[in-house]
Amino acid sequence: MPTFSAYDGTKLAYHVFGDGPPVVCLPGGPMQASVYLGDLGGLSAHRQLVMLDLRGTGRSAIPEDAASYRCDQLVDDVDALREHLGLERMDLLAHSAGANLAALYVGRHPEHVSKLALITPSVMAAGIAITGDVRRETAQLRQDEPWFPAAFAALEAITAGQATDDCWQAIAPFFYGRWDEVSQAHQAAEDRQKNNEAATAFGAEGAFDPDATRAALARFEAPVLLLAGEVDLNSPPRAMPEFAGLLPNARLVIQPGAGHFPWLDDPDRFVATTAAFLG
Repeated sequence: MPTFSAYDGTKLAYHVFGDGPPVVCLPGGPMQASVYLGDLGGLSAHRQLVMLDLRGTGRSAIPEDAASYRCDQLVDDVDALREHLGLERMDLLAHSAGANLAALYVGRHPEHVSKLALITPSVMAAGIAITGDVRRETAQLRQDEPWFPAAFAALEAITAGQATDDCWQAIAPFFYGRWDEVSQAHQAAEDRQKNNEAATAFGAEGAFDPDATRAALARFEAPVLLLAGEVDLNSPPRAMPEFAGLLPNARLVIQPGAGHFPWLDDPDRFVATTAAFLG
């Protein structure tokens, strides 16, 4: 397992899949081990994927200072990986909450990113609000599914501020294009892969400065792919044009029938879109 040292001496691990020019991949969660990304549906047949285990997750060490889990602090870990790999410029791919880290990285080190792929991205760093109505409308696309009534009732409770642990479990099917055995196993593994202390610290006060991030994204002229899932409750397609509009050279693609993990829902379509963008 290859490792490198972060700025504070924390040993960080990464996983390598495939050959060819590398793409550095940042997982979401937040603070979930990169194993859930797999090889992104076979994208490793086209490019070498370098999957970072963020500090305190997967094979990476737990840092001495828990405050270092904050998203803006993690930027230095990403840059340490770039230097370790000997890359002056890198293609960067980020999923979900990892898109916040990618946005902050681009804000601080735009000269080191040649292409940026944001997969079903979180929009927290950019200060975009996703309303309960938008999430409910997205959820209604699944109303013919057998699990829908219980899942939608749980979603209503969450948006009303009455969430329980059972509610969060009940809405899990909304995050997958198909709620089959593969998706259920993928979802069931999440608790073991996530560092909850780190996830709490990730978005702590001071982590994000949306005005500064928006200004930085407006200056970032490298090509950007923003890939959303048609039925994704986390990153609903209706909210994505606002994010894409912050970037001068962004292309927004909505993957039909896909949820929050589009490489699981339709690997061939996901790989075709992403590989064509990365070139």
